[in-house]
Amino acid sequence: MSEYRVGMHVHGKVTGIQPYGAFVSLDEKHQGLIHISECKYGFVGDINKLLQIGDMIEVVILDIDEYTQKISLSLRCLTEPQVTNLRKLENVHQTHKHYWTNRNTVIGFTPIEQNIEQWISEGLKDTVKIK
Repeated sequence: MSEYRVGMHVHGKVTGIQPYGAFVSLDEKHQGLIHISECKYGFVGDINKLLQIGDMIEVVILDIDEYTQKISLSLRCLTEPQVTNLRKLENVHQTHKHYWTNRNTVIGFTPIEQNIEQWISEGLKDTVKIK
């Protein structure tokens, strides 16, 4: 296990798909799991529409359990989040002076109500019409 480290970008082959994620073979001895939440930003209704058995993919190692030697992988880390209605953190600091106060700035979280339309449209793209 010494050849793998957290944060490494590695290539592997999808060897199995379950409703909760995909198993990826990194080499002859090591296999990892991409949890469904680590496949892409946003909602993933069916992982089979993103990955197929036999696909060669690049992933990032998120974690290696020191006791079980299980490897957690991510595809989501390789893509930029689609930020539509939020300012990036670095822009906030450039446009606003920082004063030491007890007031916290909350950046990055929006109510479900503001995102529901986008999530519905993403979900509808994945649906298939049955005649």
